[in-house]
Amino acid sequence: MTDNTLKQIETFLNAWADLMWSTPLVVLLVGGGLFFMIYSRLQPYRYFGHAVDLLRGKYSDPNDPGHIPHSQALATALSGTLGLGNIAGVAIAISIGGPGAVFWMWVTAIVGVATKFYTASLSVMFRGHDSLGILRGGPMYVIMQGMGKRWYPLAALFAVACMIGALPIFQANQFIQLLRDSVAIPAGWATSEQHFTFDVIASATVAALVTLVVMGRIERIGRLTVRLVPTMVILYLGMTAVVLYTYSSDIPAVFLLIVTDAFTGEAAAGGSVGAAIMIGVRRGAFSNEAGIGTESLAHGAVKTTQPIREGIVAMIGPVVDTLLVCTCTALIILLTGVWQSDAGLEGVTLTARAIEQVFPVTGIYLLLIMVGLLSFSTMVSMWFYGVKCAGFLFGAERQHYYTPIYISLIVVGAVVSMDIVNGLILGTYATMAIPTMISTLVLAPKVNSAAKEYFAKLRREKLAEAELD
Repeated sequence: MTDNTLKQIETFLNAWADLMWSTPLVVLLVGGGLFFMIYSRLQPYRYFGHAVDLLRGKYSDPNDPGHIPHSQALATALSGTLGLGNIAGVAIAISIGGPGAVFWMWVTAIVGVATKFYTASLSVMFRGHDSLGILRGGPMYVIMQGMGKRWYPLAALFAVACMIGALPIFQANQFIQLLRDSVAIPAGWATSEQHFTFDVIASATVAALVTLVVMGRIERIGRLTVRLVPTMVILYLGMTAVVLYTYSSDIPAVFLLIVTDAFTGEAAAGGSVGAAIMIGVRRGAFSNEAGIGTESLAHGAVKTTQPIREGIVAMIGPVVDTLLVCTCTALIILLTGVWQSDAGLEGVTLTARAIEQVFPVTGIYLLLIMVGLLSFSTMVSMWFYGVKCAGFLFGAERQHYYTPIYISLIVVGAVVSMDIVNGLILGTYATMAIPTMISTLVLAPKVNSAAKEYFAKLRREKLAEAELD
C-alpha cells in the first residue's frame, strides 16, 4: 500500500470521525445525560454508599441468574474503560483542545453517572438469550427485548460498530509505541526509523498473552480484572501524588487555567470554545464510555435479579475513570508544563515526558508498567464485547471466528499509523452511541419505575434495621 493511499485512508477516517462527533452527537450524549439527571431527580447520586455495599457482596446471591458478581462486573467494565484513553487520550485532548478540554471531560463524567445508571439497569432488565440459550446483556438485547424485533436494524448497528470499535488497535499502537521509545531504542534493539521487526515481535507476544486469558471466557476475565484494576488505580494515584507534592504551589493556577480555558478556548487548536468542548466531550466519552454502550455488555453479565443494583454499581465507573484517573493524567501534563514545552509530542509519549520530569530514572518504567496493565486488561475486556456482538449477529456457535481476527489485529495495530487508528476507533464509538442513547431514552420510564420501587424497599429495610438497633 502506497504512502498516498495511506494518507487518503487517514484523511477519510478522521473526516468521518469529525463528522460523527459533531454537534448533534454531543447534544445527544451530554444533553441525554442532563436529561437523565433531571428525570431521575438526582436520586441515584445519593446511593454511592449502597454501591459500596453491593461491591462488598452484602446483597449477593450466588443462585441469581448471570455469570459474575457485582465487583467483577464493575472491574470488567472499568478494565474496558480504564485504558490508554486515560493516558494517551487525555494527552491528545490537551494537545488539541487545550486545558479547557479537561473541564468538558469532567462534565461528561458528571452527567455520565446518570447515563450509566440507566444503561446498566437496562442491560439487566432486558437481558436476552443468545442462539445457544445463554443469558446475555448489552444494548442489542435491550433494543430487541425492550423495544421489539422491528428495531433489529438499530441493534445490528450497535453490534457491527462494537465489533470494530472493540478492536485492540489503539491499545496495541500506544503500548508498543511506549515500549519502543522507552526500552527498544535506548537498548539498541530498534531505531526511530527502523522498528518494524521489534513492533511485530513485541505485539505478537502481547497477542499470545491475551489469547491465554480470553480462552477462559467472562469468568476468567472477571477474576483477572478484579485484581488488576485496583492495582492500576493505586499505582497511578501514587505517581500522581508525588507530582502534586512536587508542584503543589502551582495546583490552584492549573485548576484556574482548566476552568477559564474551557470558556475561552484560547489554548485550543483554532482558539475556539467549540474546539475545547468537542475535544473534551469526545475524549471524555471515549474514556468512560457513558452512553456508548460497551460497558453494558459487562454489566449485563452480573449475577442479580435486581436491575437497579447494577445501575447503582455502574455509577462508580465515570467517577473512577474520568474524575479520578483522567484528572491524574491531566494534572501530570499541565503541572509539569510539557504540553507547552514539548508541544510536538503526541499521545502516550507526551504523558511519558511529563512523568520523566518528576521521575527522571524510574518514571518511564513506572508508566510502562501502568500502560502495560491498562492495555492488557482493556484488550481482554474488549475481546469479550466484540465476540458477544459477533455472536448476536452471526450466532453464538460462530462467534469464535471473531477471535483470530481480533488477536491478529493486535499485531496490525502496533504497526499502522496513529491517525488511522484514531479516526477508525473514534468514528465507531460515535456510531455505537446512537442506538445506545436512543434505546435508553425510550426505555428510561421503565428504569424510573423500577428505581422507585427498589429505593422505597431499601429505605424500608434500613428503617427496620435502625429500629432493631
